[in-house]
Amino acid sequence: MPTRLRKVRKMRGSRTHGWGQVSQHRASGQKGGVGNAGLHKHKWSWTIKYAPDHFGKDDMHPPKSSKPKRWINVGSLDKLYASIVSTSKVETVEGRPVLNLSSLGYEKLLGAGSVSGAYHIIVEKFTESAKEKILSAGGFIEGSK
Repeated sequence: MPTRLRKVRKMRGSRTHGWGQVSQHRASGQKGGVGNAGLHKHKWSWTIKYAPDHFGKDDMHPPKSSKPKRWINVGSLDKLYASIVSTSKVETVEGRPVLNLSSLGYEKLLGAGSVSGAYHIIVEKFTESAKEKILSAGGFIEGSK
């Protein structure tokens, strides 16, 4: 809108610009407060209609969440070993090749799939099913549950 057509240009000198005698349409009093003022009081019906999740806490994010950022399944170990062997030399312990999953960036070993090789695995955490599959294949696993 052009400045010359605005109400403020036409009402120059009138002090209240057509909004009554005492401080009407000046501050936040006309709106019921600034920002989130009154959401528990006089703006409660607005809160229920437009922002029902404003108050309370989000139960989907527990304060001590411990979900690992990177994990790997038992079924992927053979493929991982093949890629490591092709790029570098692998050390062995008691005749088993060592797979240090912690140094590769994995935090947890999960039990999906099956493994054919007997590996010595070093990882921070693992599941019970992953441990059973590694041990049944003749391997060994270090870490905590």
